[in-house]
Amino acid sequence: MKEEFDDAQKQWLQGFVSGIEARKAADKLASRTAGSSSEGQPIGPDALQHAAQDRTVASGGKLVAEETAKRARHPLDRWDEVVGRAEAGQFPKGIDVFLTKYHGLFFVAPAENSFMCRLRMPNGILNAWQMRGLAEAADAFGGGYADVTTRANLQIREIPARHAVDLLLAVQDLGLTARGSGADNIRNITGSATAGIDPQELYDTRPLCRAMHHYILNHREMYGLPRKFNIAFDGGGRVPVLEDTNDIGFVATEVTGGAGFEPGIYFRLQLGGITGHLDFAFETGILLKPAECVTVAGAVVRAFAIHGDRTNRQRARLKYVIDRMGREAFVAEVEKEYRGKLRRAAGAQVAPRVLADKHGHIGVHRQKQAGRNYLGLVLPVGRMTSEQMRGIAGIADRFGSGTIRLTVWQNMLISDVADRDVGVCIAALAALGFRVEASALRRGLVACTGNAGCKFAAANTKGHALKLADYLEMRLAIDTPINIHLTGCHHSCAQHYVGDIGLIAARVERGEDSVEGYHVFIGGGAASTAEQAMARDYATSIAFDDLPPLLERLLATYLAHRQSATESFFEFCRRHEIAALRDLAERAPVLALAA
Repeated sequence: MKEEFDDAQKQWLQGFVSGIEARKAADKLASRTAGSSSEGQPIGPDALQHAAQDRTVASGGKLVAEETAKRARHPLDRWDEVVGRAEAGQFPKGIDVFLTKYHGLFFVAPAENSFMCRLRMPNGILNAWQMRGLAEAADAFGGGYADVTTRANLQIREIPARHAVDLLLAVQDLGLTARGSGADNIRNITGSATAGIDPQELYDTRPLCRAMHHYILNHREMYGLPRKFNIAFDGGGRVPVLEDTNDIGFVATEVTGGAGFEPGIYFRLQLGGITGHLDFAFETGILLKPAECVTVAGAVVRAFAIHGDRTNRQRARLKYVIDRMGREAFVAEVEKEYRGKLRRAAGAQVAPRVLADKHGHIGVHRQKQAGRNYLGLVLPVGRMTSEQMRGIAGIADRFGSGTIRLTVWQNMLISDVADRDVGVCIAALAALGFRVEASALRRGLVACTGNAGCKFAAANTKGHALKLADYLEMRLAIDTPINIHLTGCHHSCAQHYVGDIGLIAARVERGEDSVEGYHVFIGGGAASTAEQAMARDYATSIAFDDLPPLLERLLATYLAHRQSATESFFEFCRRHEIAALRDLAERAPVLALAA
């Protein structure tokens, strides 16, 4: 019997059949070479990545294992695998360890048989209620603590396999994300920690960091890179951002005039910073209006995705693309992706840069808002317990605006505290175990995770950092800012080359065994404090037991031989040859203290 359909049924059936046909067509497309059109050209959201991989293979190159895995199936399309392993209580194996980092989960065995989750929070700013929620998540699904990173971010550690997805969902419920926080992706977008409250700032970086953050999240090609990528915005505030250590650095600049230039605030564009490979970002000679920055950053990232090396991960960062192509040629590729010429700075009249305060992230400081202050907490090597996290959230709510600001110096600021509440706020922080004042050594102490939680690290950097500070504080009265950076491996997460004293961990032979130790570098710094220089090699393969007295002699030499009480350790180091410093330090006494 022939059945008649009414108009509504016919319309539904037509849509149903069309859906089946569309699915068949999609299946046929998927059966071809991944991401290719009938003419062989990559299509779809991953076209940029696939085209770059195709060019590599066509030119005789061999894709590294990570590129092959990304090509087979994009890591962000592997959510069901992440969920499946969590339900089975299993950690990833082999190449899946790398792929899972796209979701912000790092399997850190053998250091710990657990995940670490790294978050994303643009400009390092979060609300008190988010901090409380993260404390709850750390308790329920992690080790009950969190670490502030050198990208003004948070990491939660000791996450069992069965709770990996629980943790990710808890983070997302708070309006945060871990998406793309590891592997070959753009890391957390950093900006001036005192954005919007700093009396000396030129530009509030918060809207730019937020726009950049969401640009990344909503542009799939930003997840098709050959290697990791860092972006920073310096608004000219009091707290250094270390923008010159990033792949892209934006530096707020006041243009006062010049032919063809409208006076106002612009951003200088810097490219190719990677201090672990001994390079600061170079000045491109390009000035951007604030509204142009995010789009230009996207063009830089696309040019990097197109031209980056996908055959050698040791030479896959932006620096090496620029070294190979040349600076002008790479900028031309950026302009091609931007679809326009970028404004050159030639002829612009630019006001001198107002320098940052090397330790401006610690202490009580006036805001530009009358009667308000921000308090910079001393957070020993960046770690805080979940109970301390709740306490900080409560203090920020009670005495501030509920805003918590993380810095690249592994500490945090509580802003918008009224004059009348500064004293009680300091007392409340002290009850939690935090201070707003510390020695010149402890204020600039930076340490990566170390071998207690990272498989690459050769030493317990966080533990050693605290022991060093305890030892040196008892013996020396340092009265000028000194930064000591301890990093566990060649990845240089703690950026040892820009420290006054930079320590990179190494195994040191002692008899037939080996012990934890460090290579020592001195005299590094960054542009925002007029100290841009790579630290120089001072001592090699020093066992940790021998390191405190070695640094004591070095710092005692500085105090005894500086030209004046205001000469910084950086200046002292730069006016001496390393051999002369070694000779002076060898003759310096070491203070003997009673046990």
